[in-house]
This record gives sequence, C-alpha cells and structure tokens, in this order.
Amino acid sequence: MGFSQEKLSSESGLSQTSISQIENGVTMPSKKTIEKISKALNVPEDVLYIMGIKGEDIPESRRQIVDQLLPKIKELAVQLMDERKREVIK
Repeated sequence: MGFSQEKLSSESGLSQTSISQIENGVTMPSKKTIEKISKALNVPEDVLYIMGIKGEDIPESRRQIVDQLLPKIKELAVQLMDERKREVIK
C-alpha cells in the first residue's frame, strides 16, 4: 500500500503495535479500526475487507470459483488504492 506502519499509525490514530498485530494476523480489527484505516488510506472499507479474504473464509463448495476470481479482484483493489493515493498526493 505504500504506507509504513509508522505513517499509517500517525494518519489513523492507531498505535503502531495495533497495526503490526493486524498486519501479521495476530488480531482481527474491529469495524471502527477498519474505518480508521480506510480513512487514513483514502480507500473504501470494502477494499480492506476484500484484501483480507482468505481461502478458509470461503465455503468448500465455492472455493474453486473464488480461487479463480479472488487474485484478480485483489489486484484491482490494489490498483484502486494506488489511484486514490495518487489523488491525495496531488
């Protein structure tokens, strides 16, 4: 995403420790935390939810299609984040 944990901490008001724990899968962020991170990154909350989807989150009966689609969806989400980031910098 191009943000260091320190910068994301500063922009979101969350501690750097909390961000590290979320990034490393130690804790799951609350809805309020996701709101803060999405505002700091200037992306819709939905993008963060998409980026957090893992195979085990999907029912077995749907995994094949999700395995095919999810990489492209995540790629598009990253592009959206990059575009939004460039808009903020301008």
